[in-house]
Amino acid sequence: MLLYYIIAVIHVLVCLILILVVLLQSGKGADLAGAFGGGGTQTAFGSRGPASFLSKATTVAAVVFMISSILLSGLNTRSAAKSILETTGKGAAAPAPKLPAAPVGPKGESRVLTPEEIRKRVEEAEAKAKQPPAPPVVIPAAKEAPPAKAAPPAAKKAP
Repeated sequence: MLLYYIIAVIHVLVCLILILVVLLQSGKGADLAGAFGGGGTQTAFGSRGPASFLSKATTVAAVVFMISSILLSGLNTRSAAKSILETTGKGAAAPAPKLPAAPVGPKGESRVLTPEEIRKRVEEAEAKAKQPPAPPVVIPAAKEAPPAKAAPPAAKKAP
């Protein structure tokens, strides 16, 4: 367990160092020409000069960070092999017994039906299904009123 804590402290320190080293580095286009949209002096993948101290420190910190992450995950899975349910002990409360759901009748009643009542309701449903369908109700069409006769033209009175 002591090994786990030592690796965890190293991991946190490497995280802080990695953050600082990355923030201290200048970008690839940080020269004066890069500020005005230039940058033709550099190649496509950066300058070919020797790597600076900060870039080497970034590489070393990244490698140590990855190794410590792998070691911490490996140590953690070995020590945490049991689930929370296994570690609670046998004094835990037992689950409540499952009760059957109370059936709800067609009228909203929530009492348990007896076998006789069930049989009676099934027979009623079967009898209702065997009945012939009721004949459709025909509504007679309204009789059309005869067209109203037009009044004869009024005779003109002579003066």
